[in-house]
Amino acid sequence: MSAPLAKVYGALVEKDSMGSWLAPRGMSARFDSFDPRPGGTFRLVLSYADESSSNGKTTPDTDVVQGRFVEIVPDSRVVYVVEFVASGPRFEGEMTMTWELTEAPGGTRVDILVENVPDAISRADHAAGLTSSLDNLARFLES
Repeated sequence: MSAPLAKVYGALVEKDSMGSWLAPRGMSARFDSFDPRPGGTFRLVLSYADESSSNGKTTPDTDVVQGRFVEIVPDSRVVYVVEFVASGPRFEGEMTMTWELTEAPGGTRVDILVENVPDAISRADHAAGLTSSLDNLARFLES
């Protein structure tokens, strides 16, 4: 990212900022709650723009996620655990997302480690969603 470390970090821990860039292409995001501190929780509603082509996990056009912040190291690392609110076992389980930030020439390097992605989400779809979110983050930081 061609933004300073502190600005990228802020985009990972500020409710309005995260709500602006986190949703992958074709979706929008809304936080019903957001408490960015270790042990703090959040509830995220992701809505599909086109319900006719969506495959929502909670409703036909939404994915609802319950999350909890595990670790927050200013300007360095944000770790949270999420679980989809879904009917049926296909999306059960906690998924851990670790965002690592390091200074890089001309900006900030962002590395994401995702563990325990539910089996019902294909690796290709998950990778595409992460790439889309990172692209959104870069655009958000440039504005």
